[in-house]
Amino acid sequence: MTLPVMHPRPGNLRQVAESIEASTGLRVEIIGGSLVMSPTPRGKHAGTIRRLRVQIESHLPADLAPYEVTSIALPEDEDDYATPDLTILPVDWDEDDSWLADPGDVALAVEVISKSEKAKDITDKNGWYARAGVAVLLVLDPRTGVWALHTRPRDGEYRGQVHGAYGEPVELPAPLPSPIDTGVLPLYSS
Repeated sequence: MTLPVMHPRPGNLRQVAESIEASTGLRVEIIGGSLVMSPTPRGKHAGTIRRLRVQIESHLPADLAPYEVTSIALPEDEDDYATPDLTILPVDWDEDDSWLADPGDVALAVEVISKSEKAKDITDKNGWYARAGVAVLLVLDPRTGVWALHTRPRDGEYRGQVHGAYGEPVELPAPLPSPIDTGVLPLYSS
């Protein structure tokens, strides 16, 4: 696949991102002013999201719902946004005309690490969510079978962090359903 040659000008990153998505089908985010492109998730990546959603959806309070492929805005920069694999938002999102959710509305963002993702990219993205003020971030890593729950964002970092391995339950803060069974989540083959 040949990507179109684009010369982004300051202030038009979002336009460039949308053009790349439309012409390639890649998922594009703008994290810290850089375009980040992701291919369509592999089956096990998508399966992780589906299995997590099945556990969460029926136990959410009536005013919350899970959404896939919903982008979250960085409050101080309209050209900066991330698209978690799963986002728990107020059910009112069903009727919203915006395409960028307010990070203050996000009850939970879930990132499933891709097979080729680098540690620096993961750290940068976790920092982005903290800077945006996303209250709870769950990072699942099917490469190694570990998870990390990040809570209490302040000053661009998460003050609360709990780490575990697949098979150990994730205790999400209220009003989110808990515990999450990570023993049913698939691992990538080596």
